[in-house]
Amino acid sequence: MNAFLPADILLPDVESMEKWAVIACDQFTSDQSYWDEVRRIADGAPSTINLILPEAELGTAVEAEHTRKINATMAEYMQKNIFKTCPNSLIYVERTLENGSIRKGLVGAVDLDAYDYTPGATSPIRATERTVPERIPPRQRVRRDAPVELPHVLMLCDDHEKVLIEPIGAKKDSLKKLYDFDLMMGGGHITGWLVEGGDVDAFNERLTRYSAEVGKKYEGLPGVPMVFAVGDGNHSLATAKSCYEELKKNNPDKDLSNHPARFALVELENIHDEAQVFEPIHRVVANTDPEKLLQVLEQTACAEGGYPVEWYIGEKSGTVYLDRARSQLAVGALQGFLDDYLKENAGVVDYIHDNDALIELAKKPGSIGFLLPAMEKSQLFRGVIADGVLPRKTFSMGHAREKRYYLEGRRIK
Repeated sequence: MNAFLPADILLPDVESMEKWAVIACDQFTSDQSYWDEVRRIADGAPSTINLILPEAELGTAVEAEHTRKINATMAEYMQKNIFKTCPNSLIYVERTLENGSIRKGLVGAVDLDAYDYTPGATSPIRATERTVPERIPPRQRVRRDAPVELPHVLMLCDDHEKVLIEPIGAKKDSLKKLYDFDLMMGGGHITGWLVEGGDVDAFNERLTRYSAEVGKKYEGLPGVPMVFAVGDGNHSLATAKSCYEELKKNNPDKDLSNHPARFALVELENIHDEAQVFEPIHRVVANTDPEKLLQVLEQTACAEGGYPVEWYIGEKSGTVYLDRARSQLAVGALQGFLDDYLKENAGVVDYIHDNDALIELAKKPGSIGFLLPAMEKSQLFRGVIADGVLPRKTFSMGHAREKRYYLEGRRIK
């Protein structure tokens, strides 16, 4: 069985798709006003804002209340027949970004038995970065009793020859169009087509051949080749995996091989898509002594000819040159230093996608921000295969407003 499969995909039958689709919960984590505006736009209409918990609300007074409401709202939407089912299908997606480029993807289900997020995994599907365990429990509280899942996971293939997704896009005019609308809050435009029947069979055959031959790309590289890498949403996929493992542990005598919890809905994308851009994820450290942090960084983690990284404190800025011997990537050198420094010193790290947002946050008292360079696409699969995982929050697929929006769903109970 392939690791990526067709599924019984749920789509909303609503008056406003723009109000329905909401950006991934792990965006705008330091900007509650973004989420307040989303709730204002969607007020009174069926919307995925009522089915997800934005990370900006973690640790706030509304977290527990919103968590309780999510599953109740899912049940209400099911009772009102908000969803219609596309059986044994895939959905071909084109996302028009702010710059006019079109990013192609394919929505389907991954087999969680083929996925492992632990460092050094040899599974067909692997995480690209180290999973932060404390980020899983809030998601588990939502997923354990949820009847429906909504994906923001973007899974990647290293398909140089473009044999998986692109043949479907080439014949999209012969497919049934499912949706075509502008995404809220400057998210661009999205269009989706139904892939069913013989087109699903043809894709499965191509994927079987691709999976069997993928190892040839990485001959001579230490480590076990993989078929797919999780680009965005690893913690959400890790949550699905942990809930599935929990279910197996609690039901040792049951055959769960066909249980819906074994699978999770994702969007598959090709890193060689022309519109696929890897953006850096910057760091801001708050509640710290920024001058002291910068001084220790310069004294202990910098070297001549190192990776150039810009820093911002208030209205001041400059460049440090991080020691290349500390990591293969600038982000690895910086993250390694911050992990060690914050064990002994005050400070909280946040991960920021937007340059301007980082600079503004660094103006707050007790804060310092670092603008990081982007990672080359070619480093991704080879880096994970050879080294296990990349440093956490190494890269982002596009700008913050280009993340996947919650749109399709799937029953998990």
